[in-house]
Amino acid sequence: MARIGVAFSGGGTASDIVDCVKLAEDRGYESAWVTEGHGGDQFAVLSGCAVATSTIKLGTAISSVFVRSAPTIAMAAATVDDLSSGRFILGLGSSHKVQVEPEHGVPFGKPITRVRETVDVVRQLLAEGSVSYDGETIKIEKFDLWFKPHRPSLPIYLAGLFPKMASVCGEISDGIILTRSTVKTATEIRRNLAEGAAKVGRDIAKIDVTSLLPTAVADSRAEAMEMMRPGLALYAGFFPRYNKLIASHGFEEEAADIAAAFQRGDMEGATRAVSDAMVDATSVCGTPVQCRERIDAYRDSGIDLPIISPFVRGGDARARFAAAIQACVAE
Repeated sequence: MARIGVAFSGGGTASDIVDCVKLAEDRGYESAWVTEGHGGDQFAVLSGCAVATSTIKLGTAISSVFVRSAPTIAMAAATVDDLSSGRFILGLGSSHKVQVEPEHGVPFGKPITRVRETVDVVRQLLAEGSVSYDGETIKIEKFDLWFKPHRPSLPIYLAGLFPKMASVCGEISDGIILTRSTVKTATEIRRNLAEGAAKVGRDIAKIDVTSLLPTAVADSRAEAMEMMRPGLALYAGFFPRYNKLIASHGFEEEAADIAAAFQRGDMEGATRAVSDAMVDATSVCGTPVQCRERIDAYRDSGIDLPIISPFVRGGDARARFAAAIQACVAE
């Protein structure tokens, strides 16, 4: 079966997600990923998934390096890895200033340095059981683990959207996690990864290129596209970095209109500014057959692991997650 993953970004309860990950495992999905944001504690949810499954890989996509300390991240990762018998992938990223500071009350600065240093600390702590660290953004006098991790190292994937961070991924990560990519993204990202890998003599073939793909499955393409618009409007309106990303895909006017409407508090206007072309370029949406064809197009474009990410809110979250999981793989 071709590689495929599924991501959960809120909307369902912890029990909903565990049940859906079990379904994904049954349907042959390689991996399941849980974000955090406002959707529940990702490591707790993944622990539930770990004990309810036996083969599917489990990952964070992503865990913010600002809202947890590096040792806390290491302990959480080691916990899920132990419960899953070595099936865990740690996905890290900086998150966004508009979330970290106003929502968590934590200062946001030097995000790439913070990511680098967090990776250093996590790897040292898992490998050696103890770490002392004197970095620019992280300073730890000494921290010891009081247990032996299941593995002394585990795969660490990093979120990257633009060339500078993608180059860093080439230097230090086992994989890159893209989001809202197009079928043109992988070619450029692979060049950035190669630049970073070359600095340290790494083989780029060992770096997994993955992408979170917002997904909506419906009886018609038109219905699915309407389902996608609010989420795209929210991301392009609220997050400056995602607005920049959407503009870089060739939608400068739409991105500007969405941002302007969002700043006015006009969410309906922001949603109306999301064009069909924007949805089509940055997501998987349509009938089950159309969704599978689109996933194949991402694979053909150079995405090693397409990760469907259904945008789900409301009381029917479990059913909608399950429908997308079943629709995006062939019978």
